[in-house]
Amino acid sequence: MFTINIYLKFALIALCLFGGVALAFAYGFWWAFPVILIGILLLISYIFLGTVQSAAQLMEKMDFAGSERRLGLTFFPQWLYRPNRAYFYMIKGSIAAQLKDYDRAEQLLLRSKSIGLPSANEKAMVALQLANFSAVKNKWNQAQIYMKEIKEYKVTEPMIKDQIKQFEKAMQQRGQQKHLMGGDPSMMRMRRPRKM
Repeated sequence: MFTINIYLKFALIALCLFGGVALAFAYGFWWAFPVILIGILLLISYIFLGTVQSAAQLMEKMDFAGSERRLGLTFFPQWLYRPNRAYFYMIKGSIAAQLKDYDRAEQLLLRSKSIGLPSANEKAMVALQLANFSAVKNKWNQAQIYMKEIKEYKVTEPMIKDQIKQFEKAMQQRGQQKHLMGGDPSMMRMRRPRKM
């Protein structure tokens, strides 16, 4: 998809709008109309699309700080087109997870989920991250609920499928370990030796 550098976009918006107004005063409205129209279209695209696509590209390059700075240039995320708003919070949640701020990451991903992601791959990826956070917090029942949800999605991305399989293995191993201990995690504690 074609993208314009955000700083260039800001410059073009300002140039077209202010330049168009100046042109209208100097030569008349109809001479300035195409320039003003281009400025308005660029402004509308910024308002409804934000900086999500360029932030996602930075995230793919593992530039989390750059991605967060780029998202910071979306000044009104509540005005974004719904799928872009969901992606906005999904990317912010993924960045928070990389920074080990799991509580904030969970809140942002739940917000993304409630807005509604467009494809099964993204829905599964968010649910898998939420299942991971639940597992880290030792909320295994919640993790199982997310795993049931993931199975309802038709995931086509091989990397996500692989991550789901790995998480399922980890949950099965945890279930087997719990079964061996009789379902009581306290059985892991060492017994005191008998006094002689």
